[in-house]
Amino acid sequence: MTKKKQEGYQVLARKYRPQKFSEMVGQEVLIQTLSNEIKNNKIVHSFILTGIRGVGKTTTARLIAKSLNCIGKDGDEKETIDPCGVCAHCTAIANFNDPDVIEFDAASHTGVGDIRNIIENISYAPVSSRYKIYIIDEVHMLSNSAFNALLKTLEEPPAHVKFIFATTEIRKVPITILSRCQRFDLRRLDHDEIVDHLQNISSQEDYEVERKALSLIASATEGAVRDSMSLLDRALSHNDHQKNLTEKTVFDMLGLASKNNMYDLFEKLAQGDVKTVLEMFNKIYGISVDIGSFVQDLLDVNYQITLAKVTKDYEKNSYLPSDQKAKAKALSEKISLGCLSKVWQMLLKGYKEVISAPNPKTAIDMLLIRICYGSNMPSPSDIIKKLQNEKGDLSSSSSGVNNDDKKSLAEDVISMFDNAKIVG
Repeated sequence: MTKKKQEGYQVLARKYRPQKFSEMVGQEVLIQTLSNEIKNNKIVHSFILTGIRGVGKTTTARLIAKSLNCIGKDGDEKETIDPCGVCAHCTAIANFNDPDVIEFDAASHTGVGDIRNIIENISYAPVSSRYKIYIIDEVHMLSNSAFNALLKTLEEPPAHVKFIFATTEIRKVPITILSRCQRFDLRRLDHDEIVDHLQNISSQEDYEVERKALSLIASATEGAVRDSMSLLDRALSHNDHQKNLTEKTVFDMLGLASKNNMYDLFEKLAQGDVKTVLEMFNKIYGISVDIGSFVQDLLDVNYQITLAKVTKDYEKNSYLPSDQKAKAKALSEKISLGCLSKVWQMLLKGYKEVISAPNPKTAIDMLLIRICYGSNMPSPSDIIKKLQNEKGDLSSSSSGVNNDDKKSLAEDVISMFDNAKIVG
């Protein structure tokens, strides 16, 4: 009796990793440039790919390797921007066992000795492929001596060798390396692009997922498509892989407060209503909200209200749900730009305090109290204008202000500035 082979679950980020450039989302500039180079037979010998984590750098490097080594279904094709995916080289690269495509992790091989091993082997011709391709991930982790050892080879490599570097920290790569490579900046995906991509994956997996739920996931991943697929995987597991995934389920999984509630709380913050603000936060905190995410949500609400205040056609250009856009627009007409700017600064400063505080809940309470008292604190120019309007020019001998009034006004100004220091 033979046992049935049980295959392990393949996560969505791996299952739906692009195998062709046509399957990539949001990197049209890179694809067009490579297509032109291949068509005109002007392929450079070294590439460097940079971008945030999860945007597709390693995937792109493997696709470039496929494009350069693909021989087509009939075995006699040249380099192509549309690799066949079925020839021996395409399948070997997809399965990570092509002897001529060497992937190298610079994070764990940082020394000059590791680079010397590469240099010693590049003179040998490829085993069976058109090119010997070295993919070096996280290249910024290499030591200075390792970079220096690579310079000469990178400038004049053998015709059969191609280098593809990937990094999240492009500024840490020496300019001498950058000047020898063709650089591609992989952009973050837009919110709607991620939502559409996740919607497509959900449909292929036979799940019905609310678009608002996918919007929450897209907002949490900041343009990283791999992170978005990982969060979708997590949400489906959290929902016990039931066929329907709702916005509430994703809220609960991410530990988020309702964005509508966050707009209501922000309004009370701007009004300085301490009692109501603390009551609202305690209710939100009761649903096990993540403290860091709570402050980030307030920052996002602040940003949206500011954007609604200073831009035209906000409702048309914003990706938010219609009810949130309406709230942002309404609040933008009530809250001054100065108040929004002060709250933004206090939230940024408070975020660092909250995530490092021994008791984050207490730190949040103190932050909210500080914002309530500080958001409407008059600026120095407002104070001066107010004094001038009410008492005239204090420096003028003809103002009619006696010494006692001057002393009282001076004490008021000093008190205002002392309070501003305390709350700011």
